[in-house]
Amino acid sequence: MSTNVTAKSPAPAPAGKGGSTGGDGLLQLMVDGMRRNMRQYGMLIALGLIVVLFAVWTDGDLLLPRNVSNLVLQNSYILILAIGMMLVIIAGHIDLSVGSLTAFVGAVGAVLMVNHDMAWPLAVVLCLLLGAAAGALQGFFIAYLGIPSFIVTLAGMLLFRGLTEIFLEGQTVGPFPKGLQDVSNGFLPEVGPDTNYHNLTLLLGFAVIAFIVLQEFRDRRRQQEFALEVPPTKLFLLKIVALVAAVLTVTMMLASYKGAPVVLLILGVLVVGFGYVMRNAVIGRHIYAIGGNLPAAKLSGVRDKKVTFLVFLNMGMLAALAGLVFAARFNAASPKAGLNFELEAIAASFIGGASMSGGVGTVLGAIIGGVVLGVLNNGMNLVGVGSDWQQVIKGLVLLAAVGFDVWNKRKVGS
Repeated sequence: MSTNVTAKSPAPAPAGKGGSTGGDGLLQLMVDGMRRNMRQYGMLIALGLIVVLFAVWTDGDLLLPRNVSNLVLQNSYILILAIGMMLVIIAGHIDLSVGSLTAFVGAVGAVLMVNHDMAWPLAVVLCLLLGAAAGALQGFFIAYLGIPSFIVTLAGMLLFRGLTEIFLEGQTVGPFPKGLQDVSNGFLPEVGPDTNYHNLTLLLGFAVIAFIVLQEFRDRRRQQEFALEVPPTKLFLLKIVALVAAVLTVTMMLASYKGAPVVLLILGVLVVGFGYVMRNAVIGRHIYAIGGNLPAAKLSGVRDKKVTFLVFLNMGMLAALAGLVFAARFNAASPKAGLNFELEAIAASFIGGASMSGGVGTVLGAIIGGVVLGVLNNGMNLVGVGSDWQQVIKGLVLLAAVGFDVWNKRKVGS
């Protein structure tokens, strides 16, 4: 005896409940996307909350155009160091010497330019080469002799701090040539008609917005071509709108003051260049490989010693650049320069998404981490928080960032 069974089709979900329609659907897409990309979006959300908190706490002083410009100038050298430190940490190492190396290169530059009247462009080139040589020396001991990076760079920290004292003879040396001061403290020149805004800064801002939009669509298309998971379309468009709004806001603030600082242009070139290398170049993939799984990377033919050597050479050159920017900003080289710079750079990297185990992190994440620290410092200064409590708060922020990373990895693993 046969029985006919008629399948019932499910009733449509009411609008606004479940489903992907309406505001609730967009909200659910956002939540799901955030969960899958918690490491990527977590610090951006934290940065936004910190900015809002201090903007309210300081009655809007934090977001004044002059203060935004000062934020860039005050944190430029830490952001430069953070880029190099992020690569070192991704490769599974650490560098404790960058603060002392920053001071040492600034001291050598001061002796060359102030005491010996060397032309500042030539002195800058020599100082960058000196930084690269110092990084290469440490990289040789780490990569080819197998000495742990902690020990080598700890020795380097003591060595370069002592050499700084020797070169400066315990005194402050300055002033630096005006050309170098303009690189560290100067702004882009004004061009075009009077519009009450800095025209060149506006053009650069619009160019950055166009680049971001094109790059985001390009990356999404490449991920789809390789059948990789991509965020939902609505979340993707919301991300682009947020990025464009953020860049446009900063552009208008800078353009309404003196324009974009020259050092911001240098930072932009570094972020774009190193970001491209880490995403698309072979050396970038190898850095991720040796930090994520060194035995597997070796079996895959990655020349881990060469990669490690180049990572530390690069860190030395960026430390030299940061040292010149710092010395020129304060118009003098001091024996006490660079104190705790290595800790600020390491903190920026971990706050920006680096992992203690290596193999994880982005150049943009290092910048976000550095900006978080910079906004914290600036905001706390504006509201009159003492330096003692500032150290406590920054320590708690770093601990929270690393704790979040550990929690996130355990959650993904489970």
